Amino acid sequence: MYGWIWRKLPFGLAGKLTGSVLIAAAAVALLWFVVFPWAEPLLPFDDVQVTQDSGVPGDTGGQTGDSGPAGDEPTGDPHELPYSTHSNNAPPPTGSR
Repeated sequence: MYGWIWRKLPFGLAGKLTGSVLIAAAAVALLWFVVFPWAEPLLPFDDVQVTQDSGVPGDTGGQTGDSGPAGDEPTGDPHELPYSTHSNNAPPPTGSR
């Protein structure tokens, strides 16, 4: 197909290169302004829902209204990192794998 198009384009090498660029630009413009806007409502890219609901009727997701056992609650500052950011306490790598 591309060989057929290349042979049918007029005006020698310069015309064939110009014609190829114009055909490619027309194909991109057709996709950008016609096909993609038509297909956008059919695609689920904007349908983002982040919930804790499992989607199953009657399922509360493990939430029964109370806070649960006291051992489940995090302690301390919720923004505190569980590791040091100032030093690397990891053991040095060994030469063997």
